[in-house]
Amino acid sequence: MSSTGEVTRLLAEWREGNEHARSELFNLIYNELRRMAARHMRSERPNHTLQPTALVHEVYLQLARQAEPNWQNRAHFLAIAATTMRSILIDYARARNAEKRGGGHVNLSLEESLVFAEGRSTELLALDGALKKLAEFAPRESQVVELRYFGGLSAEETAEVLKISEKTIKRDWRRAKDWLNSQVRVEKK
Repeated sequence: MSSTGEVTRLLAEWREGNEHARSELFNLIYNELRRMAARHMRSERPNHTLQPTALVHEVYLQLARQAEPNWQNRAHFLAIAATTMRSILIDYARARNAEKRGGGHVNLSLEESLVFAEGRSTELLALDGALKKLAEFAPRESQVVELRYFGGLSAEETAEVLKISEKTIKRDWRRAKDWLNSQVRVEKK
């Protein structure tokens, strides 16, 4: 795991325009991003066109294009990377679902919908829709899900990013999971 202080230093240098700091930062946290991507892709179909390494590279390209990055620390940067990764996965799922449509609905638990396996792109889209609805009336709880699941951040790291207590993070996580479990519905293949 990368040094929090070193990552924060490199983020500050990148913010000041040091392109070398950007490269050094990605070299330093590449393995963490790769693990995050691999976790998302672990249950994906074996012949998926997007592999963890490609997902990390796509995240890198999108983050490197940001004109004025304003990341405060390692946890904040990983949260932004997680959001970017989620967006990329959602775009791939939408593209896949544009090709085929199914009928009927099946109720899924949050944990089932978070497994991104073959045929699960519909579930990922359903989860994305539910997270957007949750964000309308409980934006912090939606952020907690995004950071904890998509970012792989611990409750402590999530509390650091959102600047609230770990106890609040755990409470929001439980509430969000309960609400999402009641909302996530997906179409059958």
